[in-house]
Amino acid sequence: MEKHYMFMKKAIEEAKKGLKEQGIPIGAILVKNDEIIARGHNKLLQKNSVILHGEMDCIENAGRLKGVDYKECTLYTTLSPCDMCSGLILLYNIPKVVIGENKTLKGPEDYLRENGVELINLDLEECKTLMNDYISENSEIWDLELEKIK
Repeated sequence: MEKHYMFMKKAIEEAKKGLKEQGIPIGAILVKNDEIIARGHNKLLQKNSVILHGEMDCIENAGRLKGVDYKECTLYTTLSPCDMCSGLILLYNIPKVVIGENKTLKGPEDYLRENGVELINLDLEECKTLMNDYISENSEIWDLELEKIK
Protein backbone atom coordinates (compact mmCIF):
# COMPACT_ATOMS: atom_id res chain seq x y z
CA MET A 1 0.00 0.00 0.00
CA GLU A 2 2.92 2.32 0.68
CA LYS A 3 3.88 2.37 -3.00
CA HIS A 4 0.36 3.55 -3.87
CA TYR A 5 0.88 6.63 -1.70
CA MET A 6 4.29 7.23 -3.25
CA PHE A 7 2.90 7.11 -6.79
CA MET A 8 -0.17 9.15 -5.86
CA LYS A 9 2.20 11.90 -4.67
CA LYS A 10 3.48 12.04 -8.26
CA ALA A 11 -0.07 12.32 -9.59
CA ILE A 12 -0.69 15.14 -7.09
CA GLU A 13 2.44 16.88 -8.41
CA GLU A 14 0.84 16.72 -11.87
CA ALA A 15 -2.40 18.16 -10.49
CA LYS A 16 -0.48 21.05 -8.91
CA LYS A 17 1.35 21.62 -12.19
CA GLY A 18 -2.02 21.98 -13.91
CA LEU A 19 -3.16 24.41 -11.23
CA LYS A 20 -0.05 26.56 -11.77
CA GLU A 21 -0.99 26.68 -15.47
CA GLN A 22 -4.41 28.09 -14.47
CA GLY A 23 -6.04 24.70 -15.08
CA ILE A 24 -8.18 22.28 -13.12
CA PRO A 25 -5.99 20.42 -10.58
CA ILE A 26 -6.39 16.80 -11.66
CA GLY A 27 -3.30 14.72 -12.28
CA ALA A 28 -2.50 11.19 -13.39
CA ILE A 29 0.45 8.89 -13.87
CA LEU A 30 0.76 5.52 -15.57
CA VAL A 31 2.98 2.93 -13.87
CA LYS A 32 4.36 -0.33 -15.26
CA ASN A 33 6.61 -2.61 -13.22
CA ASP A 34 6.84 0.03 -10.45
CA GLU A 35 8.17 2.62 -12.91
CA ILE A 36 6.38 5.75 -14.09
CA ILE A 37 6.02 5.55 -17.86
CA ALA A 38 3.73 8.55 -18.40
CA ARG A 39 2.44 11.64 -16.64
CA GLY A 40 -0.40 13.99 -17.39
CA HIS A 41 -2.75 16.57 -15.98
CA ASN A 42 -6.03 18.16 -16.91
CA LYS A 43 -5.50 20.62 -19.78
CA LEU A 44 -9.06 21.51 -20.67
CA LEU A 45 -8.52 25.21 -20.03
CA GLN A 46 -4.89 25.52 -21.05
CA LYS A 47 -5.43 23.89 -24.46
CA ASN A 48 -9.09 24.89 -24.89
CA SER A 49 -9.72 21.14 -25.14
CA VAL A 50 -12.86 19.12 -24.67
CA ILE A 51 -11.05 15.83 -23.95
CA LEU A 52 -7.74 16.47 -22.19
CA HIS A 53 -8.71 15.25 -18.75
CA GLY A 54 -5.76 14.21 -16.59
CA GLU A 55 -6.13 10.54 -17.46
CA MET A 56 -6.50 11.24 -21.18
CA ASP A 57 -3.42 13.47 -21.20
CA CYS A 58 -1.43 10.82 -19.32
CA ILE A 59 -2.35 8.03 -21.72
CA GLU A 60 -1.63 10.31 -24.68
CA ASN A 61 1.79 11.06 -23.20
CA ALA A 62 2.51 7.33 -22.90
CA GLY A 63 2.72 7.16 -26.68
CA ARG A 64 1.82 4.13 -28.73
CA LEU A 65 2.32 1.27 -26.31
CA LYS A 66 1.54 -2.33 -27.17
CA GLY A 67 -1.72 -3.74 -25.86
CA VAL A 68 0.13 -6.10 -23.57
CA ASP A 69 1.90 -3.13 -21.96
CA TYR A 70 -1.37 -1.51 -20.84
CA LYS A 71 -2.44 -4.82 -19.29
CA GLU A 72 0.57 -4.57 -16.97
CA CYS A 73 -0.09 -0.97 -15.89
CA THR A 74 -1.69 0.80 -13.00
CA LEU A 75 -3.23 4.23 -13.55
CA TYR A 76 -3.03 6.66 -10.63
CA THR A 77 -5.45 9.57 -10.77
CA THR A 78 -6.20 12.22 -8.18
CA LEU A 79 -9.95 12.13 -8.90
CA SER A 80 -12.37 9.31 -9.72
CA PRO A 81 -12.38 8.83 -13.52
CA CYS A 82 -15.40 10.20 -15.41
CA ASP A 83 -17.30 8.20 -18.05
CA MET A 84 -14.90 9.21 -20.84
CA CYS A 85 -11.77 8.34 -18.89
CA SER A 86 -13.36 5.11 -17.66
CA GLY A 87 -13.99 4.18 -21.28
CA LEU A 88 -10.31 4.79 -22.00
CA ILE A 89 -9.34 2.54 -19.09
CA LEU A 90 -11.56 -0.24 -20.43
CA LEU A 91 -10.50 0.28 -24.06
CA TYR A 92 -6.84 -0.16 -23.18
CA ASN A 93 -7.48 -2.94 -20.64
CA ILE A 94 -5.76 -1.16 -17.77
CA PRO A 95 -6.40 -3.59 -14.91
CA LYS A 96 -5.89 -1.35 -11.87
CA VAL A 97 -6.77 2.25 -11.05
CA VAL A 98 -5.75 3.97 -7.83
CA ILE A 99 -7.90 7.00 -7.03
CA GLY A 100 -6.92 9.91 -4.81
CA GLU A 101 -10.52 10.71 -3.90
CA ASN A 102 -14.08 10.30 -5.13
CA LYS A 103 -16.06 12.72 -2.98
CA THR A 104 -15.73 15.71 -5.32
CA LEU A 105 -16.73 13.63 -8.33
CA LYS A 106 -17.55 9.95 -8.49
CA GLY A 107 -17.30 8.39 -11.91
CA PRO A 108 -18.76 5.02 -12.95
CA GLU A 109 -16.68 3.03 -10.49
CA ASP A 110 -19.15 0.15 -10.34
CA TYR A 111 -19.04 -0.15 -14.13
CA LEU A 112 -15.25 -0.34 -14.03
CA ARG A 113 -15.38 -3.04 -11.33
CA GLU A 114 -18.03 -4.99 -13.27
CA ASN A 115 -15.62 -5.00 -16.20
CA GLY A 116 -12.73 -6.40 -14.19
CA VAL A 117 -10.87 -3.24 -13.16
CA GLU A 118 -9.49 -3.25 -9.63
CA LEU A 119 -10.12 0.10 -7.96
CA ILE A 120 -8.36 1.38 -4.88
CA ASN A 121 -9.58 4.64 -3.38
CA LEU A 122 -6.98 6.23 -1.11
CA ASP A 123 -9.49 8.90 -0.01
CA LEU A 124 -6.73 11.47 0.51
CA GLU A 125 -7.46 14.80 2.17
CA GLU A 126 -4.81 16.46 0.02
CA CYS A 127 -6.70 15.53 -3.15
CA LYS A 128 -10.01 16.69 -1.67
CA THR A 129 -8.49 19.98 -0.53
CA LEU A 130 -6.95 20.63 -3.95
CA MET A 131 -10.31 20.17 -5.64
CA ASN A 132 -12.42 21.90 -3.00
CA ASP A 133 -10.15 24.95 -2.97
CA TYR A 134 -10.23 25.09 -6.76
CA ILE A 135 -14.02 24.76 -6.88
CA SER A 136 -14.57 27.44 -4.23
CA GLU A 137 -12.36 29.86 -6.17
CA ASN A 138 -13.57 28.85 -9.66
CA SER A 139 -17.14 27.66 -9.21
CA GLU A 140 -18.32 28.97 -12.59
CA ILE A 141 -15.60 27.09 -14.47
CA TRP A 142 -16.17 23.92 -12.47
CA ASP A 143 -19.95 24.09 -12.92
CA LEU A 144 -19.51 24.41 -16.69
CA GLU A 145 -17.20 21.40 -16.83
CA LEU A 146 -19.40 19.37 -14.49
CA GLU A 147 -22.41 20.12 -16.66
CA LYS A 148 -20.67 18.45 -19.61
CA ILE A 149 -19.94 15.18 -17.82
CA LYS A 150 -23.15 14.69 -15.87
